[in-house]
Amino acid sequence: MLENHPWFEVAWLAASDRSEGKIYSEAARWRLKTAIPAKVAAMKVSPATPEGAPKIIFAALDASIAAEMEPRFAEASCFVVSNSSALRMKSDVPLVIPEVNAGHIKLIDGQAWRKKSGGYVVTNPNCSAIGLVLALAPLQHSFGLEAVMAVTMQAVSGAGYPGVASLDILGNVIPYIRNEEEKMEEETLKLLGQMNGTKIIPAAFAMSAQCNRVAVEDGHTESISVRLKKKAQPAEIIAAWNEYRSAPQELKLPSAPARPVVYMEASDRPQPRFDVDLGAGMTTAVGRLRPCGVLDWKFTVLSHNTIRGAAGAAILNAELLKAKGYLD
Repeated sequence: MLENHPWFEVAWLAASDRSEGKIYSEAARWRLKTAIPAKVAAMKVSPATPEGAPKIIFAALDASIAAEMEPRFAEASCFVVSNSSALRMKSDVPLVIPEVNAGHIKLIDGQAWRKKSGGYVVTNPNCSAIGLVLALAPLQHSFGLEAVMAVTMQAVSGAGYPGVASLDILGNVIPYIRNEEEKMEEETLKLLGQMNGTKIIPAAFAMSAQCNRVAVEDGHTESISVRLKKKAQPAEIIAAWNEYRSAPQELKLPSAPARPVVYMEASDRPQPRFDVDLGAGMTTAVGRLRPCGVLDWKFTVLSHNTIRGAAGAAILNAELLKAKGYLD
């Protein structure tokens, strides 16, 4: 996604000592349908230390490693745009979906790293939380939320490579993904919370998540039920989704989809096979709005977990930071 990006250029690659010193094409397990960009394929993998690193760091590390390494780069005056869960819930670290809570990036100004060296850390959310929150934000804005129940059917690509063993997932559903339900619940409330001075007041609605791994390559599908504070008609809810626009669209950020949320009228959509690439993988698809016998309304959400839920989310965050002057 950084290849031919109008604002960013890959200038440096770093990894553990297992890959350090290798050519990237030799070190990487490249499992995408597109080829490794030729310039990047020939780059040598550097040690994962701030010495010699560029100012902007896109970090995609295991949480245990990120918890120690990301602060080290921020202390060395780097701007760290992280896809890791390690620092997401720290009170002074922005957890950002630019269409939802762009203003939360102001938390950067209170970070100790920022005050000491100018560096900082910004994070994007869990891959299953991003699609959910993009679908909830228009509803919260227009009607208010009192309760949310989410049941996910998450793609195997969300487990990384080599991911889930084929004998475990083929013809099967695994009703447990470690720490996923906790991440969805707490991150959703932080993302939809309000900034009060130098801290985020989490959203006050009740939130419950159940997460399952299914045999789908890309695309997290979620069955959602909500209770609204203000009564709404189906046409009003659908209009709230379809008309939703925010900072990335106003700023015309390069990776921002023209429509961050799209409602699909067909009774059997969205489906990962047909709809996961909407908006170049950055649009969240919603469908099957209908009354809920327990709460008010229920519907289906689909988002691309490795684009909108990971790489694309981090790049869009970096674009927002640039537009707001945080990369100067």
